[in-house]
Amino acid sequence: MNAITALAVSPAPANPSHSHGVAHGVDAALLAKYDGLRVPRYTSYPTAPHFTPQVNGDVYGGWLEAIEPSRSGSLYLHVPFCQKMCWYCGCHTKIVARYEPIAEYLDHMRREIAMVADRIPGRLAVRHIHFGGGTPTMMAPDDFEAMIALLLKRFDVADDAELAVEIDPRTLTSEMAAALGRAGVNRASLGVQDFDETVQQAINRVQPRAVTEQALAWLKDAGIASVNLDLMYGLPHQSVESVARSAEIALEMAPDRLSVFGYAHVPWMKTHQKKIDESVLAGSLGRWEQFAAIADTLSAAGYSAIGLDHFARPGDELAVQQEEGRLGRNFQGYTTDDAETLLGFGSSSIGALPQGYVQNAVPFDHYATAIVEGRLPTGKGIALTQDDKVRRDLIMRLMCDLSVDTAAIARAHGLPESAFDAELEGMADLVADGVAVVDGRRIHVPESARPLMRIVAARFDTHLSKGAGRHSRAV
Repeated sequence: MNAITALAVSPAPANPSHSHGVAHGVDAALLAKYDGLRVPRYTSYPTAPHFTPQVNGDVYGGWLEAIEPSRSGSLYLHVPFCQKMCWYCGCHTKIVARYEPIAEYLDHMRREIAMVADRIPGRLAVRHIHFGGGTPTMMAPDDFEAMIALLLKRFDVADDAELAVEIDPRTLTSEMAAALGRAGVNRASLGVQDFDETVQQAINRVQPRAVTEQALAWLKDAGIASVNLDLMYGLPHQSVESVARSAEIALEMAPDRLSVFGYAHVPWMKTHQKKIDESVLAGSLGRWEQFAAIADTLSAAGYSAIGLDHFARPGDELAVQQEEGRLGRNFQGYTTDDAETLLGFGSSSIGALPQGYVQNAVPFDHYATAIVEGRLPTGKGIALTQDDKVRRDLIMRLMCDLSVDTAAIARAHGLPESAFDAELEGMADLVADGVAVVDGRRIHVPESARPLMRIVAARFDTHLSKGAGRHSRAV
């Protein structure tokens, strides 16, 4: 999730978002200063804690009816089932031992897709489809292929659309891998977290290297060559040496991209995390050192750092779009998807439309009840004000590019160039600490402070004071 680096005052590189390396040496006092801050990850703005029930199914239905179908759209399908609980998990998931609950849920999702598609005045043009979870590949192969067929029927899916699926290698079968290939999946994201057996035991996720390699072989045989691997730091028993070794093993598998996330220990929210021994968790400094070890290993192998927590081969589209200043960020993280409409299906899924954000009901029974009653299962959301839209664009560019011209953002929205002068003047403490550099009306985050970019972005967040306690720690 965060990169480690020296936080002494230093000039920013000419193009900070394009650096490959990660510097060393952490100012412990500065780390302590920022460690306790609670700030969002800014996969949206405003962020999910500010969603309210005022945006319900009726509001969402009106937004759907106003969609211009020829404009670019994306689809996200949430399949929240797992075979076994990983103790580090912070997602909305349900452990099942039988297929019947999954089959019933998929029936509800198909009905939701029909309801949503019926409200749009035409077949929405779609260039990105993402299956997340949970473990989407717990679906039966026939059910997965049928779901894709339904999406192709109800939406205008481009021939070259990206179709991505999150995969747990431990439960993937050769039959499912083949079905993914037949259905047109062209990008897979595999959860790894760590290759060390001691760590795996401590998080209740035993996944030998051979299991991951077998999954990759099946995907390759199915024609799915574009792969992302997920790694984590801050897990029990991890060390600088062990995470570096895991990164080296991951590199031997030649992924196109890697995501590197920090473990968020919140047992008061996720009770299964109480099974994790807090005494073997690294402190803030140790976590930063672990990330640095991973980041340096990946950088030395030629991967480019993408935003906060992603890495990609230089020729990968993520890296290309970052170089060109076109990188995006949504609820799935950093993305090449620039669609103005993202439709979310399934319990707890979040969608984004020009008018605002919507989230489906989180409890399964609430979601199912709405579907059975023929209602859109929207649980909450937020309508965007003009000020929200301006700040969303500004925060997006800062999170993607580590730099933003506030005057240019203001002009693009018909505001005076001085619109954010107060925020820039309020950055004096961050500038003094080397966390930000202000040059006229441009602000950028030095490569040395990459892990603290969320703190800089938060200075433009007018909603934060109303929900700061519900966000993750800054580092």
